[in-house]
Amino acid sequence: MTPLHELSATALLEGYRRREFSPVEATRAVLGHVERWERHLCALYLLRPERALEQARASEARWLRGEPLGPLDGVPLTLKDNIATAGDPLPLGTAATDLLPATADAPPAARVREAGAVLLAKTTMPDYGMLSSGLSSFHALARNPWDLRKTPGGSSAGAGAAAAAGYGPLHVGTDIGGSLRLPAGWCGIFTLKPSLGRIPIDPPYIGRAAGPMTRTVADAALAMSVLSRPDARDSMSLPWQDIAWSDLDRGAQRLAGLRIGLLLEAGCGLAVSPEVRAAVEHAARLFERAGARIAPMAPFMTQGMLDGMDHFWRMRSRVDMAMLPAQRRAKVLPYIRQWADSAAGMDGEAVFRAFHQFHLTRVATVEACRPFDYVISPVSPVPAFDARLPSPTNDPLRPLEHIGFTVPYNMSEQPAASVHCGFTAEGLPIGLQIAGQRFDDLGVLQVARAFELLRGPQRPWPQPPSEALDHVD
Repeated sequence: MTPLHELSATALLEGYRRREFSPVEATRAVLGHVERWERHLCALYLLRPERALEQARASEARWLRGEPLGPLDGVPLTLKDNIATAGDPLPLGTAATDLLPATADAPPAARVREAGAVLLAKTTMPDYGMLSSGLSSFHALARNPWDLRKTPGGSSAGAGAAAAAGYGPLHVGTDIGGSLRLPAGWCGIFTLKPSLGRIPIDPPYIGRAAGPMTRTVADAALAMSVLSRPDARDSMSLPWQDIAWSDLDRGAQRLAGLRIGLLLEAGCGLAVSPEVRAAVEHAARLFERAGARIAPMAPFMTQGMLDGMDHFWRMRSRVDMAMLPAQRRAKVLPYIRQWADSAAGMDGEAVFRAFHQFHLTRVATVEACRPFDYVISPVSPVPAFDARLPSPTNDPLRPLEHIGFTVPYNMSEQPAASVHCGFTAEGLPIGLQIAGQRFDDLGVLQVARAFELLRGPQRPWPQPPSEALDHVD
């Protein structure tokens, strides 16, 4: 029998329905697994077992009465550090933050509580979410369960590691340039960065989205049915739609006749490694054998676009950090301080020109995708890198060279998923990005599910190291 901590959310709910096991048993199983893993991974923040078990006991009572609260009743779940939960501090991954309790649940937290989920813990992230790694001045260094020497990615670092390690089936992260998809790709899990506004979030911002991080597409679709419910606090949210999220599994025939663009070069940033390229080309052949029409795409991003967004974010961060008292500002990771301070010489015209690159990226992305139903590409040009590094380049003046495939879809507001498509020779996961037209979130999930069926049997998920392993170099 599959251990309870390994079960999908859909399997847990079916087990509760049949009274084969209870939410208390499932939560205890996950907590036991976390205890074996967590000192190696450092994926969690505010892990409070008794609170989780209290929620599980309430869920168990509802199931015994035949009155589940909602679609996630009793399912263990984590939320990223930066998704506010009432009464809890919101460090945003940095030691520079005053640890004041949040006054209310952010929209994703409110939705999962309403649905009956068991909030197991929050998950770790880097300072202000501005790194694609698990390096933080507040949290311990997060690591990748496939190889503890490597990063899980970021900024949804802890969520990616937790999903791959089996800390329950559902995790919620955020993404403004790849922060869901990069850790998903490097940890071998699934995620959907939805169309902007599909999942209400507070505070909203250009390109910012919340999304589910799971081991299966079906669990992500289940989470979308809850997270996408309306919340007036998000002034950028889409009008609510009653989307048939459960209409997910159309089989491999869902791919027949689709026009799919194959993008193998981002047009900016780091070159694609041969192993990543080979894995994505293999995925494209699977799509083609299933009846999709694959067409190569020319790169549409430019280094100027990527640099412009980078420079604007530097200035935004510099302004934000300038408002901090000197002693708190000194606590921010030196890499991020150096990155932000590099914007000191920018004048108003330079800031405007940098900001304009967001619009140019949006226009170029929409135009490039117009001939296709979906676009497939690498998630990242490179596999997971050293856990101790803030970025693949380890250079604060070249910090975003790995997001050329992901950031365009934040700016164009299109849905984009990461689904596991292979391993490097070292055994590191490789992610395939599937992007769809704006608002076609369900279509992206259906195509990702079709690919799940095509890719064949997967390697076993990583397991906790032996107790003899006390540290990693």
